[in-house]
Amino acid sequence: MGDDVLAQAPTANVFEAAGGEPAFLELVGRFYARVATDPVLRAVYPEEDLSGATERLTLFLIQYWGGPSTYSQQRGHPRLRLRHQPFAIGRRERDAWLGHMTAAVDSLDLTPGVRKALLDY
Repeated sequence: MGDDVLAQAPTANVFEAAGGEPAFLELVGRFYARVATDPVLRAVYPEEDLSGATERLTLFLIQYWGGPSTYSQQRGHPRLRLRHQPFAIGRRERDAWLGHMTAAVDSLDLTPGVRKALLDY
């Protein structure tokens, strides 16, 4: 994923089709509930409280999928590689992250098209 990730966002408004901000709040809440109990991923998050990470991911996903650009307004360009560079993220961490995100997506009542778009990303 390049640093121009927001420029590569899909043209279809998945944000609205998914259910808007409430759907993304729920998705990210369920994701981080799983992360909080995962020893592999918990070590990647230095904060004891995951609320900062929860807010950042929620705002990023909302903007990426066609919602308000609050993430960029508050934090500037995502620069995902740079922001994640300090963390040791290998296959184990990647697979755990993807597993928890897939479970969070699957726990929501989404249309097959929205589910596919989220998981394909």
